[in-house]
Amino acid sequence: MPRMNGHAASGHQGARPSRQINVVLRSHETYGLGASSAAAQQVDYPEPAGAARQAPAADPYAEIQKEMEHMVGMEGVKSLIYEIYALLLISQMRSEAGLSGGAQVYHMIFKGNPGTGKTTIARIVAKLFQKMGLLSKGHLIEVERADLVGEYIGHTAQKTRDLVKKALGGVLFVDEAYSLARGGEKDFGKEAIDTLVKAMEDYRSQFVLILAGYPLEIEHFLLTNPGLPSRFPIQIDFPDYSVDQLIQIAELMAKDRDYSLLPQTVFKLRSHLIQEKTATLYSFSNARYVRNLIEKSIRHQAVRLLNQYASASPGRQELMSIRPEDMRWEGKVKQPGELG
Repeated sequence: MPRMNGHAASGHQGARPSRQINVVLRSHETYGLGASSAAAQQVDYPEPAGAARQAPAADPYAEIQKEMEHMVGMEGVKSLIYEIYALLLISQMRSEAGLSGGAQVYHMIFKGNPGTGKTTIARIVAKLFQKMGLLSKGHLIEVERADLVGEYIGHTAQKTRDLVKKALGGVLFVDEAYSLARGGEKDFGKEAIDTLVKAMEDYRSQFVLILAGYPLEIEHFLLTNPGLPSRFPIQIDFPDYSVDQLIQIAELMAKDRDYSLLPQTVFKLRSHLIQEKTATLYSFSNARYVRNLIEKSIRHQAVRLLNQYASASPGRQELMSIRPEDMRWEGKVKQPGELG
């Protein structure tokens, strides 16, 4: 899982996002063993009763995993999603064994720049919680400051409560959550925060709240209210994509639409992305920016083909190919008959 469609960035393979939840279970981990070590593993020790149990045939994680496997990068994010699944599954097994399942809190903080897959992962989290029986509906309500903050005293609390009620059974995703704390003590944003905090208590286990936004702003936002960090035990970092990952995303986006990027087009795009990432270090929109470029290039290609094939139909390969001249960042689209 990115596509953006939803694509999220990853750091280095195996890098762990900062968070306050840790589960011992991991999937697909292998450890190198020498011949002697491997032999030692074959000693017939009695297996503890109720040891490893096979996952059920209808694995609720299978669909989630299939959805994420096509996303570029996001190794740390994918690993944490699996940890949450493992925690939910083991809690069910503990309950079946007559043990305490433990009262877990699943409210989350997503920290990352635009276009790093935060909303896409929020949808996947909602679906996972529904499949595991934690949430009854598994829908996602996405809001921002304007949806929560009213124009007069009492209006904000009512707007926020109404949105919480819509999110019951699912996930309430607040993008750019730090904007709620920007206006100071007299700003109605503080009322929205207080209402959300109260709803987390009033509707415990009935919905999951995810606050998302730029990393530095989110960190500052959490410092404005000492009680906030402890209410969000799961914090996930969404790193920016590397240029190689952005190229991979671009090629996947084109392929999904039955287009292909010529090698010269990829070279041109790579050079531009290197410059753009450097020039807009803190405002680069990652996969969202790439998606916009792909969509523009498809429009530019359509105009070029109409100009070149005024009285004929282009061949299949020509209809699919995005050429370097189609990949443009500035300027208006040329109309039929224009030169250049």
